[in-house]
Amino acid sequence: MKEFVEYIARQLVDQPDDVVVQEESDNDQILLKLKVAQQDIGKVIGKKGRTAFALRTLVAAVGRKNGKRVLLEVCD
Repeated sequence: MKEFVEYIARQLVDQPDDVVVQEESDNDQILLKLKVAQQDIGKVIGKKGRTAFALRTLVAAVGRKNGKRVLLEVCD
């Protein structure tokens, strides 16, 4: 899951080396924290949050397939 988010985020930003994804797991829940360079935050969030919403939708769908609840948080 972590690699999936990392790959997509690297394709969206101008500085792919600054993309960091941290994964925190509980019993049936995974929290992914996405950190990118300050000037790339807008590209990850997108207009009116549409890109971030799409990322969250993809991650949730993959998580459901694996029987987990997955949350994505974009950090400053």
